[in-house]
Amino acid sequence: MSSEANLLPLIVEPERLAEHLDDPSLLIIDVPLKGESYTEGHVPGAIFLDKGRLMRGEGEVPCREPTVEQLSALFSELGLTRDTHVVAYDDEGGGWAGRLLWTLELIGHTRYSYLNGGIHAWRAAGQPVATESTAPTPSDYEAEVLRPEVLIDRIELQERLGEKGFAIWDARSPEEYRGEKGDNRQLGHIPGAVNMEWTRAMDPERQLRIRDYAELITELEALGLTPDMEVATHCQSHHRSGFTWLVGRALGFEKIRGYAGSWKEWGNRDDTPIEK
Repeated sequence: MSSEANLLPLIVEPERLAEHLDDPSLLIIDVPLKGESYTEGHVPGAIFLDKGRLMRGEGEVPCREPTVEQLSALFSELGLTRDTHVVAYDDEGGGWAGRLLWTLELIGHTRYSYLNGGIHAWRAAGQPVATESTAPTPSDYEAEVLRPEVLIDRIELQERLGEKGFAIWDARSPEEYRGEKGDNRQLGHIPGAVNMEWTRAMDPERQLRIRDYAELITELEALGLTPDMEVATHCQSHHRSGFTWLVGRALGFEKIRGYAGSWKEWGNRDDTPIEK
């Protein structure tokens, strides 16, 4: 089933998405930080996703990627099929939407877009909003981890510290990075990691859209992050770094990976090296 929607770019503007709202192959998913954002008004036809479903929710590292059983159940409920083009957005500039798109990439579903600026940009552009909820049409989706390379685990990360061509993008606040705040057993950052807080990649003057690409690339290069490198990105729970992963993809970082355990895992162990 080919469709116009499959031509949608990775980063889609409100006006472009508005032209495709009637496309049957489109699955628009609102994954807000604040649940009431959806009931106050969402993109017509968008279905609501509870952000907690994007994490395992159990074990020592509950922010890890869900199990394949959890992912199969989730994407069947949402009505995902092989032909679906997913458009994700949120109410906070792309954290949870990015985490959703990273999860889709993990299971090899590469037909997806991010609504640039999310619901704020959509409303500011004068596009129609709906307040009645849309029920998904369930499917029978069997998820598999087809692209494990978009994930990096603690063990691999630890083994590769200091490796040439490999870098770590810490998307937390400068205070967390420096070890001045946090609710972990250990505070600080992964040795060699560079810090650009996730919100610095958003443009507050343009409803939290991704900032000018050339400016962002210049700033990242100044930190030592270039598109040819393999980059692991993380925060406290791979929520903020869901957005930095997405930004990396938009900027042409082909080998950007998400560390789902993030500081919740790294900062609560005794065998992980830490810098302040």
